[in-house]
Amino acid sequence: MSTVGIATGAGRGMGLACARRLTRMVDTLLLVDRDEASVTAAAEDLTDSASGAAVEPFALDITDLDGLTRLAARVRETGTLRAVVHAAGISSTMGDWRRVITVDLVGTAMLAEALRPLATTGTATVCFASMAPQFGRLRPGPDLASVLDDPLDERFLDRLHDVLGPAVEDTGRAYAWAKHGVQRFVRQEAVRLGPAGARICSVSPGVIDTPQARQEAVRHPTMGMLVDRTPLGRAGRAEEVASVVTFLLSSEAGFVNGVDIPVDGGVLAALLGQDSPA
Repeated sequence: MSTVGIATGAGRGMGLACARRLTRMVDTLLLVDRDEASVTAAAEDLTDSASGAAVEPFALDITDLDGLTRLAARVRETGTLRAVVHAAGISSTMGDWRRVITVDLVGTAMLAEALRPLATTGTATVCFASMAPQFGRLRPGPDLASVLDDPLDERFLDRLHDVLGPAVEDTGRAYAWAKHGVQRFVRQEAVRLGPAGARICSVSPGVIDTPQARQEAVRHPTMGMLVDRTPLGRAGRAEEVASVVTFLLSSEAGFVNGVDIPVDGGVLAALLGQDSPA
C-alpha cells in the first residue's frame, strides 16, 4: 500500500525543512499551507529534488473544518497515513489572542481529529510546541486544566477567558498557554492513538533562524538575549529541528510516544537550571 505523509506550515521555514526530509520517507507527500503561492512553489522545488516521492500542494487554513475533511479524504484515496508533521502556527505578533489560540491549539486538535480515523500501525505524528510554557513557568490549576483539555468545545475561548481573565488578551501570554495546551494535547492523543499502534510527540524549538523568528526578533529584542544565553552560542537551523522530527517519525523511535522534546541548544537548561522539565 502506498504511504502518505503530511507536512503543515510547509511553505517555508521549519515546516519546509521537515517536508524535505519526508520526501525520503513516504510515497506521496501532501504539503499544507495557508499561502497557496508559497506551498505551490515549495511543492515544485521538492518535486525537482525529491527522492521518488510525489509531492502535492494543498492550500488550507488549518482551522478550516471543510478543508481538513478534504485533506483526510485525499489521504484515504491515496494510501496509508505514515507520517504527519504539524508545523503550522502563528506567533504572538501575527494576530490577536483569539486568533493565536485558535490557530496554535484549536487547529492542532482539529487536525488530529480529522486524521485520527486514518491512524494505523506505524503512523507517527510530530506537533510543534514551544519553549514559551517553560519560560512562563505555566502551572494550570484544575479549573484551567479542564478548559485547556477541551479545545474543541464551541465555547473554548470564552471559557479560557473566564478562567484566565484579561491576562490572556496579552498575545505573548496567549501564545504560551496555546503551546502549553499543545503539549497537553499530545500526551492525551498518545493515549487515544496507542491502541491503533500509532504514536504522537511534540518538539519545542529554541530560537531557530527562520523568517518567522526574524519577524519576531524585530518586535521582541529578548530573542537576541535568548541566543546569547544559549550554551551553544548561536541560533538553531531549521534543518537541525527537521533532523529531530525525522527521528521521531522513524521506526527507530518506535517506543517514543506522548512526550515533548526541546530542540533549543540548551537554553532551557541555562535559564531554568534544576527547575527545567525532564
